[in-house]
Amino acid sequence: MTRRKAKPKRSTSRKRCLSALPEHAALLAEGDKWIGHLKDALARSGLSVIPEELETDLREAFCCSNFVAKTLVAHPEWVEGECLKEKLQTPFATQRLLPASESFRSAVDDDDLMRQLRTLRQREMLRIALRDLFGLADLDETLNALSHLADFCIEQALRHAYQKQRQRFGTPLSERGEEQSLIVLAMGKLGGSELNFSSDIDLIFVYPESGQTKPETEDQRSTDNHSFFISQAQLLIKYLNETTADGIVFRVDTRLRPFGDSGALVVSFQFMESYYQHQGRDWERYAMIKARAIGGLPEQRSQLEELLQPFVYRRYLDYGAFTALRDMKALIMREVERKGMQDNVKLGPGGIREIEFTGQAFQLIRGGRDPALRSRQIMTVLERLGERAVIENRVVQQLKAAYRFLRATENRLQMVDDAQTHSLPQTSLGQLRLAYAMGFNDWSQFESRLQLHRDAVRDCFQSIFFAHAETDKETPDQCRLVIQQVLDRRLSDDDAHQMLTDCGYGEVGVIIKQLNVLTQSHVFRHITPMAREQLGVLLPMVLSNLARTSEFEQTLDRVIEFLQAIMLRPVYLTLLVEYPAALTQMIRLFAASGWIANYLTRQPILLDNLLDTQQLYSLPTRDVLLRQLQQLIKAQAKEGPEQRLNALRHFKQEQILRVAAVDVNEKLPLMKVSDQLTWLAEAILDQVCTLANEELSGKFGQPIYQHEGRTSTAEIAVIGYGKLGGIELGYASDLDIVLLHNSTGERQQTNGKQVIDNPSYFARLAQRLVYWMTTPTLAGVLYETDMRLRPDGASGMMVSSLERFQQYQQERAWIWEHQALVRARMVVGSESIRRQFAGIRHRILCQERDRLQLRREVRNMRERMRKEVAKSRADEFDLKFDRGGLGDIEFLVQYNVLAWAHQYPQLTRYTDNIRILEQFRELGLFNNAEVNCLTEAYLQLRSQIHQKALSGEAAVIDDTDVARDYVDQVGEIWCQYMEVEE
Repeated sequence: MTRRKAKPKRSTSRKRCLSALPEHAALLAEGDKWIGHLKDALARSGLSVIPEELETDLREAFCCSNFVAKTLVAHPEWVEGECLKEKLQTPFATQRLLPASESFRSAVDDDDLMRQLRTLRQREMLRIALRDLFGLADLDETLNALSHLADFCIEQALRHAYQKQRQRFGTPLSERGEEQSLIVLAMGKLGGSELNFSSDIDLIFVYPESGQTKPETEDQRSTDNHSFFISQAQLLIKYLNETTADGIVFRVDTRLRPFGDSGALVVSFQFMESYYQHQGRDWERYAMIKARAIGGLPEQRSQLEELLQPFVYRRYLDYGAFTALRDMKALIMREVERKGMQDNVKLGPGGIREIEFTGQAFQLIRGGRDPALRSRQIMTVLERLGERAVIENRVVQQLKAAYRFLRATENRLQMVDDAQTHSLPQTSLGQLRLAYAMGFNDWSQFESRLQLHRDAVRDCFQSIFFAHAETDKETPDQCRLVIQQVLDRRLSDDDAHQMLTDCGYGEVGVIIKQLNVLTQSHVFRHITPMAREQLGVLLPMVLSNLARTSEFEQTLDRVIEFLQAIMLRPVYLTLLVEYPAALTQMIRLFAASGWIANYLTRQPILLDNLLDTQQLYSLPTRDVLLRQLQQLIKAQAKEGPEQRLNALRHFKQEQILRVAAVDVNEKLPLMKVSDQLTWLAEAILDQVCTLANEELSGKFGQPIYQHEGRTSTAEIAVIGYGKLGGIELGYASDLDIVLLHNSTGERQQTNGKQVIDNPSYFARLAQRLVYWMTTPTLAGVLYETDMRLRPDGASGMMVSSLERFQQYQQERAWIWEHQALVRARMVVGSESIRRQFAGIRHRILCQERDRLQLRREVRNMRERMRKEVAKSRADEFDLKFDRGGLGDIEFLVQYNVLAWAHQYPQLTRYTDNIRILEQFRELGLFNNAEVNCLTEAYLQLRSQIHQKALSGEAAVIDDTDVARDYVDQVGEIWCQYMEVEE
């Protein structure tokens, strides 16, 4: 049936559809047969006849489900109690089951409990089936209702079994005297709240700690907790799984427990942790994705989930999951073929399992770093993979549509006889019944739609799990064999030289030299056999890619250094073997930039970003960047401090890699590079301030002050200086920042339970900010920060008020501090503080100064820097600090702003040198030729410094490489404005 909400006339339309087609006669006969049986049952029970409209609806349902028909014939009293349309209008809710809970508590014995459970199950399954078949419930409601019903039955059986065991043995306690309880891990579909209509329930039984029971009466005898909980679990299984005259509640499968059928039925937390740490297998990681705890105390359930999380979700990107799941799928397909199960909608080609594998593979790979992917529900996982562009959104929509169709098909198959089946029917009546239940006129229409969905799923699954797993087809098997022999040191250099030459490789001497470096390294001697095998596959792919580069030897050297860094973590080798396109991108970047090669060598976790070239070479806007970071921080809300620190660092590293990739491949303009890197720093500072403030306000409340009769919340602002303030950040730039707050007036203190004064609050906030930015983790530091430009430098307070900052700038600041203020701007803070800071900066820069004295001080500072900081030798040119270099232009701009801003206050508007130079032109302070020269020289010098940084080199070049025309002109302009004395 279709999934939209139905009106009564919808049933009439279906009936006309059936009666209009001769081939539907057999299906109509089935419906009429069961209607007759139901009328007989009603008559025998002395109940009223079926209302005409309800009879039409029920005939439709009986055409689709023998289970519905048989259940109503067995319980004719439910016709008016459960089947009337007005009673079916209300969606399923767990509150509906609460009255049954009270009845279960009064069960006189096991038989009474089991009878009540089975009656409840029959009644609720009937209602769920009818809402589904009448089109009143969508797939999500049906799956949730089935799962909640199972949860409820498990909880009732768990409680009753506990009370029965407690009456015999007393209360189970830990060695510390804390009460213990059995926890049920719901696995599979039940764990994900996606239970199908006639499913087994996969359960694992766990208890927190060993200990003994404490008898409460004289006739009770003590036993150990393990024995107590084994008996409780056995009782629970009996209550749910045993077939009685009233049927069954749920078939219980416990084979997913540690060691399977041969393992203990119940295990402790400690045993489970040890098992998964030392013996857990890949398929168990996959199974644990959906594990959900039922029963026990909330803190015990949380403890269990924390215990399992490191086993399921690794901190690194685990591309070995592809191999494991591919192997699992191969085993399943061999079984499918052996048993002729190609028509199985769950396990067959393009079936439900392939959709689950697709989503869950990426959960295993990425879930350690991205908590949002740890959902137990596959639809949610697919949505989030689409949001992150891991899977194309078009493919995500196809998979979601296919999942809904296949799961609906699975449910309709199982509703026929309440049987656990996933295979398409082979009889014409069975096929017509399924097609009709799914809303199609005949089998061919249904089969065509089904095949479209299965083809889409199969194509996606193949592209993700198999297409990229093929090794480079351009590399013959003989070449791989030779490389493997070299790695195993089974060839002399001469033999290797000849055999590699025969394979068609060029630069053979270079190859042998670098392979020797690799195999003779300390790391290589400690790699696993699997890693060695992966290298044997990867290296021929590397050499094939290198043949397309112009810098073969240099790039191979970078690759070998990179391989030495990752060999002990074979997951990265697996990634490159699984994704040849990622390897191609890596070598392309390594050939273009030594800095990128070094960056990836230090942070190989970034390899993941090479998988999607469209995303790699697409740079976000400023607003998108901030929104992405905010979403990341929100997703990390429940993580520990180290995980959140690492998440920030990974985000920064990923964004910088993307900028660098676009930079070296598409020749991104230098100003655009700086824009991207500056936006990134601003976004990170914004979020770090937010995190630090949330951390402190939770303890101390908000900082409040009273001024001129008004109570306000005090705020902090981050002022960016230098390259951050001038929007000129490079790849490895430090952040020069000053922290200011706007607290003033009276009663400057926090409003929390623990009260401190506002200056202390902001001092602590500054310490937290520096901690978040500079604390080394496995992912490095976020940014090196320099706060020495604050009032009184390193000896001053970490955070100053705006009032104190203004006073300091007016009364005690040095000229070089006013120079620095030229490039200062607020990068984080409220609009109110931005206006206040801009006003202070404007007033300070607009002070009238003695130009002669100013010129001397600026010139002296410049000469001091040239002598102390320049890195060039006699035959070299330091692009930043030598005469005619970048520093001359920056000091020249700063001098002229300080010298003329009192007369031309608009000079305080911008903080970047290019726009300030343009203002000099407009105001007539410099002529066109001078502005053009300084602007062109500034851009050329920055570009050269930038290229040196990408190559991993210092900003120094050979003196003969200097473009003397603009360097000499810059020197002349410097002398003209800075060396003369008025």
